[in-house]
Amino acid sequence: MASMLSNPRTVEEIFKDFSFRRTSILRALTHDVEEFYSLCDPEKDNLCLYGHPNDTWEVALPAEEVPPELPEPALGINFARDGMNRRDWLSLVAVHTDSWLLSVAFYFGARLNRNERKRLFSMVNELPTVFEVVTERKPMNDKPNIDSGSKSRNSMKRSNDGQQKLTSKQQDESDGEEDEHSETFCGTCGGIYNADEFWIGCDICERWYHGKCVKITPAKAENIKQYKCPTCCAKKGRL
Repeated sequence: MASMLSNPRTVEEIFKDFSFRRTSILRALTHDVEEFYSLCDPEKDNLCLYGHPNDTWEVALPAEEVPPELPEPALGINFARDGMNRRDWLSLVAVHTDSWLLSVAFYFGARLNRNERKRLFSMVNELPTVFEVVTERKPMNDKPNIDSGSKSRNSMKRSNDGQQKLTSKQQDESDGEEDEHSETFCGTCGGIYNADEFWIGCDICERWYHGKCVKITPAKAENIKQYKCPTCCAKKGRL
């Protein structure tokens, strides 16, 4: 297994390491899929798929040292290759790889504080998963801003002074980007996001709601420093 190029410590460094490993894995499961498939011979011993931070990938035996230097990928991905539909097998490998990428990122992030871990996960979560790319649910080059924070929905963002301000929901259309709300559902009615409607996010549970479902107007939202949805308010009342 290729040696690590660095020991990332900050949120930005860890996210960069995650992104490079993810890119390497995606290359193996998409662009280099024929080579990857041939290397996963079921007749061989337990094999793992490694994505390295230098944009290379490798099918190899697991690390011999115990405990290993880093969390290990799923073991024995080659054994299921010939017993499954090829697409299903690649999807299975992708799911396990997503878990591995997260485990490596949060292994490096063990010393981060709560807010830093939350920001790291938010940055990671802005990228499509390997599974989504392999199953063609998301484009593989959909990249987030490395400075993106924990609240990134376009319907409402918090400014530095703690006030919530509305931003244009038409921004994605003008930029030619995919609407990041496409899989957001209202926590009350279950309706899917519509750019023509006002939405508001709960700062406690981070669910999103139609303004009309929780009786919040854009004018009211301007004056709310921290919005708590009805469910979170009810929980606090019971406590």
